[in-house]
Amino acid sequence: MTLIKSISGIRGTIGGKTGDNLTPVDAVKFAAAYGVWLKEYSKKDDLKVVIGRDARISGEMIQHLVVSTLVGLGIDVIDLDLSTTPTVEIAVPMEKADGGIILTASHNPKQWNALKLLNEKGEFLDASQGARILEIAENEDFVFADVDDLGSVTKNDAYIDIHVDEVLDLPLIDADTIRKAKFKVVVDGVNSTGGIAIPKLLETLGVEVVKLYCNPNGQFPHNPEPLKEHLGDICELVVKEKADFGIVVDPDVDRLAFISNDGEMFGEEYTLVACADYVLGKTKGNTVSNLSSSRALRDITEKHGGTYEAAAVGEVNVVTKMKGNKAIIGGEGNGGIIYPESHYGRDALVGTALFLMLMAEKGGTVKDLRDSYPSYFMSKKKIQLTPELDVDGILKTMADKYAGEQISTIDGVKVDFAENWVHLRKSNTEPIIRIYTEAKSQNEADALADRIIDEIKAVVGV
Repeated sequence: MTLIKSISGIRGTIGGKTGDNLTPVDAVKFAAAYGVWLKEYSKKDDLKVVIGRDARISGEMIQHLVVSTLVGLGIDVIDLDLSTTPTVEIAVPMEKADGGIILTASHNPKQWNALKLLNEKGEFLDASQGARILEIAENEDFVFADVDDLGSVTKNDAYIDIHVDEVLDLPLIDADTIRKAKFKVVVDGVNSTGGIAIPKLLETLGVEVVKLYCNPNGQFPHNPEPLKEHLGDICELVVKEKADFGIVVDPDVDRLAFISNDGEMFGEEYTLVACADYVLGKTKGNTVSNLSSSRALRDITEKHGGTYEAAAVGEVNVVTKMKGNKAIIGGEGNGGIIYPESHYGRDALVGTALFLMLMAEKGGTVKDLRDSYPSYFMSKKKIQLTPELDVDGILKTMADKYAGEQISTIDGVKVDFAENWVHLRKSNTEPIIRIYTEAKSQNEADALADRIIDEIKAVVGV
C-alpha cells in the first residue's frame, strides 16, 4: 500500500493511514491544493472546474470528497460523473472551464485511485505547476470560502455522447465509409467507462458490437493493463465470434489495444503506428512518440515523408514536443493516440475511429495489416524498488557502462544499439524501474531485457 505524489498528480491505494495511502483526508488535501493553485494561476475570482471519474469502486467516494472540497473553496463544479479521461479533457474547453480533475488510476488495479489534474486547455499540468501544487499541499496553505461564497455543482452526464459526436465530426472520419464495411468487433471495457463509450461510438458507426466486461461496476475481471498476458478471454472470443477484430481499453479509456482477427495481439505499440499510417496517408506532417515507443513509428513516418522525434515519457512531454515540431499525430507506445485535430490528449475513441477508417479503406484483415508493418518486438519488464536503492546512481552506472553507444538521458537512460535498444527509467506512478527493450524478434528483446536486469542486479549486489 502506498501513496505516490508526483508532478502529474497524486495516486495511491484506498484505505490505511493518512499520508501513506489515498485516504479521504489525502483526497481533500490535494483537491484543496489544486483549487488554491488554480486561483493563483488564473488570477480570477470566479472559477469553474470539470470533474469526471472512471468506474472503479472508490470513485464515487473520492468524487464526493473532491467536489465538496472545491465547492468549499468557492469554485463551481461541472460534474460529469462516470466519464473517460479524454472526455473530461474535451469538456474543459467546451465548458470554458478553468481546469479539470479526472478521478482514475488509469491501468492500476482496483485498489488504486488518483487525481489527474488539467489546465484550462484540458491538458495535463507541466512540471513547475505540479511542483507548486505539491508545495501548497505540503504546507496546507488553504483558505476556504465564507458561507455566502461557496461554489455550486452542475451535473452533466451528456459528455460521452458529445465526445462521440466530436469524433464523428473530425475531417478524416467518414461515418458512411465505416458503415459500409459492416465490421463486427468485440469490446473488452474492463468493467469501467470504456464499456459505455466504445460500444456507443461503434454502434453509431454501424459496427456490430460483441460486449465483454462492459458493465461499469469497477470490478475489473482481469488486470486492467491491456497487455497480452491479461487478455486471454477477448482473444478467444474474437475467434469464436468470427469478429473482424477486438478492442481493449484501460479503465479511463486513454489507452487502446487491438486484437487481430486470428485472436493474436495486434500489439499496443502498433496502435499508434496504424493510426499514424492512416493520418499521414491523408495529411503530410511529422510525428512524436516517447523514448519507450517502437521504432516502427519512425519507419512509417519517414515512409510518408515526415519527420519523427522522440520525447521523454509522459503525456505532457509528448504534447510539448508535438507542439514544438507541429506533429499532426503522436502519442505513446502503450496505445495512447494523441491527435491534435481533436485535442492534445490520449484518446481511445479517436484512435478507434482512425483505425476503423484505415481498415475500411484498405480492406483485408487486421492480421494482414499488422503483417504489412515493419516487424519489431518489445519486452516490457520491471524491477521492484526498495527505499535503500540509489536509483539515480544505478542509472548513471548503466549510462557509463554503455557510453560508447548512442545514449539519451533526457528521461532515465536509453541506449540505442544498431539492431535494438533498451530504455531504463524510474516510474512516476509506481515504485519500480521500467526496462523496455525492442529487437527484431521476441527472443532477442526478452534476452536483452534479462541481460540488463542481471547487470542492474550486479550493480546493486543482489
